[in-house]
Amino acid sequence: MTKMFIKASCMVVLLVAFLMVPEAEAVTCGQVVGSVAPCLGYLRNGGNPPPVCCNGIRGLRNQARTTADRKTICNCLKSASSSYRGVSGNNAASLPGKCGVNLPYKISPSTDCNRIQ
Repeated sequence: MTKMFIKASCMVVLLVAFLMVPEAEAVTCGQVVGSVAPCLGYLRNGGNPPPVCCNGIRGLRNQARTTADRKTICNCLKSASSSYRGVSGNNAASLPGKCGVNLPYKISPSTDCNRIQ
């Protein structure tokens, strides 16, 4: 009887632990835009991106766990780079490098996000 109780208790603990693991959520354009919003001054005027901007770019890289995430982030950055007035394409393209972040694509309206793996 004790062995059965221990096995049942272990199963309950495992089930509870499994249910507590958060499900991975897909990246949204709102998150992407929120991450790059602190970069707007740099994107328009150049210079050095502020640390909060680079933290946002690093956060995006860290969120890009799957091909779908990478494509979503790419498409959102592509859309945002062409929708904000006064954004320099050169500044957008150089932003990851200025922050010491390696993105597998260029931030540009001409980037083909479908080719991202």
